[in-house]
Amino acid sequence: MPTPSVTVSRASTIARAEAYVTDGHFEAELARRVAIKTESQKFPDPGAIAECHCYFDQEMKPAFAAMGFQCKTYDNPFPGQGPILLATRIEDAKLPTVLGYGHGDVVRGLEDQWTKGQGPWMTARDGDRLYGRGTADNKGQHTLNMAALRTILDARGGKLGFNAKFMIEMGEEAGSKGLAELVRAKKSDFAADVLIASDGPRVRQDRPTMALGCRGAMNFDLVVDLREGGHHSGNWGGLIANPGFILAHALASIVGLNGELLVDALKAPPMSKAVRDVLADVEIDGGDKGPAVDLWWGEPDLKPAERVYAANTFNILTFWTGTPGRPVNAIPPKAVANCQLRFIAGTDVGDIIPALERHLAAHGHTLVKVLPPPASNDGFFHASRVEPDHPWATFVQGSLQRSSNGKPAIIPSSGGSICNEIFTDHLGIPAIWIPHSYASCSQHAADEHILMSLSKSAVGLMAGLYWDLGEGKGLPTRT
Repeated sequence: MPTPSVTVSRASTIARAEAYVTDGHFEAELARRVAIKTESQKFPDPGAIAECHCYFDQEMKPAFAAMGFQCKTYDNPFPGQGPILLATRIEDAKLPTVLGYGHGDVVRGLEDQWTKGQGPWMTARDGDRLYGRGTADNKGQHTLNMAALRTILDARGGKLGFNAKFMIEMGEEAGSKGLAELVRAKKSDFAADVLIASDGPRVRQDRPTMALGCRGAMNFDLVVDLREGGHHSGNWGGLIANPGFILAHALASIVGLNGELLVDALKAPPMSKAVRDVLADVEIDGGDKGPAVDLWWGEPDLKPAERVYAANTFNILTFWTGTPGRPVNAIPPKAVANCQLRFIAGTDVGDIIPALERHLAAHGHTLVKVLPPPASNDGFFHASRVEPDHPWATFVQGSLQRSSNGKPAIIPSSGGSICNEIFTDHLGIPAIWIPHSYASCSQHAADEHILMSLSKSAVGLMAGLYWDLGEGKGLPTRT
């Protein structure tokens, strides 16, 4: 690897990367990418899939090719799902290989709900905020990481000092269908020493964050179905059972008055000392538009950060009976609650539904049925994580701390879910996430945005990390 000139340093390279955000290049590049309507929730619509290929052909392939990457597009093993792109740059087989990840698909635009700019497909700047669908989730985040790689190549005369692969999938918002099957079938193509990628929010917008995994999620319905049709509430009230009350009592037996989980079999495995230690100084902050933490809600013996990053939580997503929005004077025949358990790694996933059924039976709620998720696994995500003392986690933490002059927040599992197990389980590599957004970015809603100040910080952190990877000092030993 050529020795950098005396005028090129880690600090100057970080400054050059930060200029990418402040000089307008980031906003211009992201505007082009936001304009491509990659709505994976419209699959298997051929037009939606065509937009995903357009994202590859117009934006990703040219950008990676300009950095010396070889690009390959894979059709999804599942019909009607989005393609996957792998960009590969191998400098020396003896060097470590770092796999990056991003998803170019977005949720539906929700055009009629936007209040900023001219809708979801045109970026709009308002002070520190840059609005547009995908700015935060995830086009903006992988755009910043690609810019940081480009900065290192420029600074080091066309060399990274490590091997790089970068996966862009187009179906994360639709559950990453087919991705695991593709990676298993083409494992050697995607093989690497570590995944370093960006998605999700920081714990606080001004504090760099490193996530070592993600919680899993399982959705299911609790149903009380008593009879055909409703019956007059005057003539039949007090004579026939109301399924809404029956289901409400069942739900109240699962989560207590203050949000505590009452089913021991659904609780998280005991927290390790390493996890408790890294969360000791983590504070939850949703930003100026985010809700305040309800300190009285949740597990009483856990701090807020422990509740969201190291515990299992049961939530009701929808609860309906009768005719919501247009009530009539009738006792409804049926009540349904769509529920979700967010769970950390180590939870016995196979026992979630049976444990809930045992609990309901033990408490006399025999009229409540648990309907598991469909065979397609919609609404299901695996849980996985890397331990805080893993050598790669230690290396990345040190780099982030060096760049930010402060200790980054370290969370064992992000609050949300993503396809993390594909990297940890199928590829067998540690997965480390460095999020570039914040909790109040309105991802999945109207007026999604990314913060320009956070973006400047983020691209600098990534440039510093890629610089350190190229230096090769203190890297974990390859196995």
